[in-house]
Amino acid sequence: MERAAARDPDAIAKLYDLYAPKIQSFIYHRTSDPVVTEDLTAQVFLRVLEAMRGGKGWHTSFSGWIYRIAHNLIVDYYRKRSQATYTNIDDAPHLPAGDGDPYRATAAKLDRDALLRAINQLTDEQAEVITLRFLEGYSIAEVARMMNKSEGAIKALQFRGMATLRRLLEQRS
Repeated sequence: MERAAARDPDAIAKLYDLYAPKIQSFIYHRTSDPVVTEDLTAQVFLRVLEAMRGGKGWHTSFSGWIYRIAHNLIVDYYRKRSQATYTNIDDAPHLPAGDGDPYRATAAKLDRDALLRAINQLTDEQAEVITLRFLEGYSIAEVARMMNKSEGAIKALQFRGMATLRRLLEQRS
């Protein structure tokens, strides 16, 4: 970490190798779009490098700092997306069906989309906790360190987030 903060290219490369798959997974679980995931992951590391170059960076937890950057980029992505225009379905390109059962594939996609929409209706902190805990598999202690919060605060955010998710998904049924 110290070498990376001093802008050592080898140390920065090691941090990238260590964190890129985790950040990519975190972003994918929030967007479900491989192209957007790739773009946002690249932007995360660009921001990390820009911050290091400017002498700014993490103060306590590198992982918390980099996940916060990823989270902020996801929020920005959804804000911009809500202002975007969409293509009429008749004008959309033909997408061939996969090898699996189209009914199952469609049902699974709808379920994923519903979960993603529900997660995106949570507060930013609740969404981040739910994503890190259940989609990324981090422990409460790890999430607390990443978000610079107490374990009790993470448990409360998780509890309220799960209650809200349950309510949102039940309304869908």
